[in-house]
Amino acid sequence: MFPLPKPSIICTHESDLDGLVAGLLLKRLAQALFNEDVPLEAYHNQNWKQRNLVEKSGWICDMAFDSRMDKQDWVVLDHHTTDTTARKAILVHDLNKSASVLCYELCQLQGISSPILDRIVHLSNVADFVLEEIPDFILASDYASLVKVYQFWNLYELIGGQLERLLDHPLLEVMAVKRRVENPLGYEWSKTRVTEISPTVGCVDTVVGNINLIVHQLLEQKSTPYPVLLTLFRKGNGAIIVSLRSRNGEAIKVAEKLQGGGHANAAGASLPRSVQYIPDAVAYLKHTLNPVPDRTARLNSLESAFAAIELERK
Repeated sequence: MFPLPKPSIICTHESDLDGLVAGLLLKRLAQALFNEDVPLEAYHNQNWKQRNLVEKSGWICDMAFDSRMDKQDWVVLDHHTTDTTARKAILVHDLNKSASVLCYELCQLQGISSPILDRIVHLSNVADFVLEEIPDFILASDYASLVKVYQFWNLYELIGGQLERLLDHPLLEVMAVKRRVENPLGYEWSKTRVTEISPTVGCVDTVVGNINLIVHQLLEQKSTPYPVLLTLFRKGNGAIIVSLRSRNGEAIKVAEKLQGGGHANAAGASLPRSVQYIPDAVAYLKHTLNPVPDRTARLNSLESAFAAIELERK
């Protein structure tokens, strides 16, 4: 194991189970290595991009590596695509492993492991990569729903920051009942309420159920003509979050157009703070994902074509 610098801060992704599991694992690793309770912070992608990295050192997990993280005594563990090469920071990067797996592998080198942690990390990995072929996929989705429904910090408080308390948590019964009862209702309602954003992107309206599983079913059964489906969520502070799903790698391309990121088939973005209502978000997305053709460029192209014809005549 390479020597790890002592972190002043640990930062992780606030939006999903992978970020929660990875962040808590790093917090435990720091405690084992340095006998200190290092502060943990969590961010959505847009807020993270706006955060100044003023600390002397830090450990970052489940956030796409970029040039501003390439600092001496900073460690980044991630699995999102990146075009940035680490020259100063320590980068642990693997597109085929979730952040929770990467962090757990470091923990295991320090003797931090158990059958319970094995299980939680496995479920986190299945949910994050949407591994529908794995028998645990539905259960893993229920675990992921805990973070979506109850939010990162509420769940953190409920388990007292102890990952082991997440396994077989009583709230999973709530997730299972919601899935069995709400998902069929939500699917039937949503499949007739898909608004076209662009010829390849549809916005799914939802009322009940596990949104991710409903969208997954819409894509799997090809219930809409759109290869990319998105849902919108308005946070308490008015910020609008866009969640994107696809089956053939198109979701990440759309997310990047919105200054977001994620995985090939599961990505997301935060809209500008000026967009605070769902109808406005739909209008913004239609405008952003359907750029107005450059008429000047078209005219110039026509002029060039006519000029070429004249030259041929001469």
